[in-house]
Amino acid sequence: MFIQTEATPNPATLKFLPGRTVMPEGVLDMRDASAAARSPLAQALFSIDGVSGVFFASDFISVTKADGEWQHLKPAILGVIMEHFTSGAPLLASDAGDDEDGEEFYDPADAETVATIKELLEARVRPAVAGDGGDITFRGFRDGVVYLAMKGACAGCPSSTATLKNGIQNMFRHYMPEVQAVEQI
Repeated sequence: MFIQTEATPNPATLKFLPGRTVMPEGVLDMRDASAAARSPLAQALFSIDGVSGVFFASDFISVTKADGEWQHLKPAILGVIMEHFTSGAPLLASDAGDDEDGEEFYDPADAETVATIKELLEARVRPAVAGDGGDITFRGFRDGVVYLAMKGACAGCPSSTATLKNGIQNMFRHYMPEVQAVEQI
C-alpha cells in the first residue's frame, strides 16, 4: 500500500491520501482525543504524541499536530494508517452516528438565497477547500451574513480568514448582492 502526503496551507496540518475511500459519505472532524472514540483509526492517530486533530473526508485524512516536527510524526502516522487499511478494520465504530454540526439557521423567506449559497459552496468552494485538506459547510444566513463552519486543515489555519474574507465573501457578493459578509462559526 502506498500512501501519498500533501502539504496544506496550514503548516500544522498534513494531508494523507491512502489511495482508497476513507469516508463513503460526509466528513468527520475530530478536534480532540475524546471525539476519536467513534473511530479506531482516529484513536490510534491520537495515541501518537503531538497529534491534536484528525479529519476524514471521502479520499483523504488530514492530521493536525500540536507540537513536534513532521519529519518525526509522519512515519508513525503513515504506519498507523497503513496498518488500519491493511487490517480491514472498519473506519467507524458500529454505534457511531453521523457527524452533526447542529441545526442550520435562516429565515424561511431566505430559502432561495440559501439554496444559491449552498449551490455555490458545493460547486466552487468545497472542491478547492478539499484540495487543501479541509471542508467547509453552510451553518446559517441572517441579516445578510453567511455563517460557515471550517473543518480539517481549514480549522485554525492562518490563512482561513483571508480565504473567507477575500475569496468566499467576494464571490458571494459578486453573485448575490444580498450577502454582505461571511463569518466562521
